[in-house]
Amino acid sequence: MNEIIQNWHEKNARYLAVSLEWIRLKLTRLALTLSNDNDTSPESIKEEQAISRAMATISDLEASEPLPALAIIKRRFGLSVFEQDVLMLCTAMELDTTIPGLCARAQDDAGKPFPTFALAMSLFNDPTWDAISGQRPLRYWRLIEINRLMNQPLITSPLRGDERIINFIKGLNYIDERIAKVSAPFNTVGEIALPPSQLELAKKITDHIQMLPNRQYATAIQLVGADALSKQLIAQKVAASMDINLVNLPVELLPSQPSDLEEFARLWQRETSLLPIAAYIDTQQADLLIKTEHGSHAAGFSLQRLLSLSRGIFFLGTREIRSDIHATSFIVDVKKPTPVEQQQEWTSLLAERTNGSPSLLSGQFNLNITTIRDIVNKVGFEGKQPQEVHLELWKGCLAQTSPELDVLVQKLDLKSTWDDIVLPENSLKLLKQIANQVKFRSQVYDTWGFRKKMNRGLGINALFVGESGTGKTMAAEVIANELHLHLYRIDLSGVVSKYIGETEKNLRRVFDAAEDGGAILFFDEADALFGKRSEVKDSHDRYANIEINYLLQRMETYNGLAILATNKKSALDEAFTRRLRFIVQFPFPGIKERRVIAQKIFPAGVPTSGLDYDRLAALNLTGGSFHNIAINAAFNAAEKGSPVTMPFVLSAAKAEFQKIERPIKEADFLWYE
Repeated sequence: MNEIIQNWHEKNARYLAVSLEWIRLKLTRLALTLSNDNDTSPESIKEEQAISRAMATISDLEASEPLPALAIIKRRFGLSVFEQDVLMLCTAMELDTTIPGLCARAQDDAGKPFPTFALAMSLFNDPTWDAISGQRPLRYWRLIEINRLMNQPLITSPLRGDERIINFIKGLNYIDERIAKVSAPFNTVGEIALPPSQLELAKKITDHIQMLPNRQYATAIQLVGADALSKQLIAQKVAASMDINLVNLPVELLPSQPSDLEEFARLWQRETSLLPIAAYIDTQQADLLIKTEHGSHAAGFSLQRLLSLSRGIFFLGTREIRSDIHATSFIVDVKKPTPVEQQQEWTSLLAERTNGSPSLLSGQFNLNITTIRDIVNKVGFEGKQPQEVHLELWKGCLAQTSPELDVLVQKLDLKSTWDDIVLPENSLKLLKQIANQVKFRSQVYDTWGFRKKMNRGLGINALFVGESGTGKTMAAEVIANELHLHLYRIDLSGVVSKYIGETEKNLRRVFDAAEDGGAILFFDEADALFGKRSEVKDSHDRYANIEINYLLQRMETYNGLAILATNKKSALDEAFTRRLRFIVQFPFPGIKERRVIAQKIFPAGVPTSGLDYDRLAALNLTGGSFHNIAINAAFNAAEKGSPVTMPFVLSAAKAEFQKIERPIKEADFLWYE
């Protein structure tokens, strides 16, 4: 404890000691007056002199800086002298065990060992009736509590000092327990060095707060963006630089009942007068709640009401700019560290312990500083080769970036590799180009400077065009396997909604969750989502076109790899196809491709005998149909306890032709040894 604080505590302790003595003398004097109206004894005169000396000492202590705690409360909450004396009387009850007995004597009632307004009016000079009002500071700011029984007059009801206020008067300045119960710990603990881009934002916010003319009303600093952790870190940096206590108030934990919320808001506003304090309220999770009567609507109302009833600084972590905030707002767009800053962080943490990881990791994953450090701290470097370390880091990044997507969309189990897929050379070349552009985008965009010349289009998107069963999904799996990334198929039933605006909202959540880079998005049957805009004939057409426009814009700003698959390229909007970087054709396989497919359809563990691949290549089917034939033939052979032979395969092929309603020539499915 430094000398200034130590001196203040010593002065405050002296002030309290003298004030307690003054209260005791006043109560004793009042009790004697009640028992003897004409008490002019020498003892009485001495008591009056002692009261005067105590009062003079109190006045001297209040007249010099720094002020005692009770004088600070008087100034900050606008107490009159009488109201200050009432509060000191309530404080004395908590500090001196003789006070209850003296209160009972002073009221000539053994059943009243407590302060009352009636006692205060008899005890102190210049009493005022308005001190009892609920609009005066004692009651409005909850400085005292009144334990009023059903039929008991207010003036004779027991008074008690609020615990938070009593502690402050004693010199203990801790946040009110009723606010602490609603608060939550931050996700980050301790000082974390912010990258330059985020430090600049923190300075911008600090400068704005320092220029505010007054803080009689709430000021909302809207931190807009998808990364909750970066927003927290910036708010904490601002608070630390201004020596402000930052309290995390989850919006969903705020009181929902109007009376409870008003009480909480008043306590919070009182707290801003006792402590340098600001609130951090993350509205992002509440924004994602289903809008029910008691869901996000209630949370949004609580936030608006709290701001309207309060004053001071509120940091609001929000995904998008909130227009429903009835407070002075300062809007700051918060993003994760730049790719260059992320690469520098990886480099400083990894040093020489892994080869090539910093550029590869920063090129693929979009992470904040805290997450990067957490991933590195979980990796054991001792005795491991650089490539082993790189794989562990990569897996750690995937684990950090996939959880939210796992909830929103379906993750595919990756099994296909380059050896499994059969396509014409041109199509295979394009697929490898896609994979390579994802691998080396950090080098091209950041090291070579293309990012500085491009505002959008930094992501990589591709359209796979071909009939069902020609290998579009398999190709997406192959690329994901090559890049060691998760592949997520967008389920249209979980995205498209009949309610206006919900489809865009669902897609936004998917794209936002995938922005961190650990995923490839795969839109199957993309024409259902990215179809042509139609002529507007009614409101349904208008909102359908809005959905398509949103998708066009979001695809262009998406930073990851998005793959769309369709068997109806003509159904796609032309404006959309112009924005695609790759269009890969998946043609119906010819005889040459079908022969290779037939040779690969049975796993190595399947017993086969006498298969005629030329005969199988003559079947005019896609790879997907060949896969179905192989499965059915294997089951039939297993049932007979036989290896897979041509009769089993041809029988399964005939069933496949019937299923897809192809013409059948019986001779094509007969097999002669």
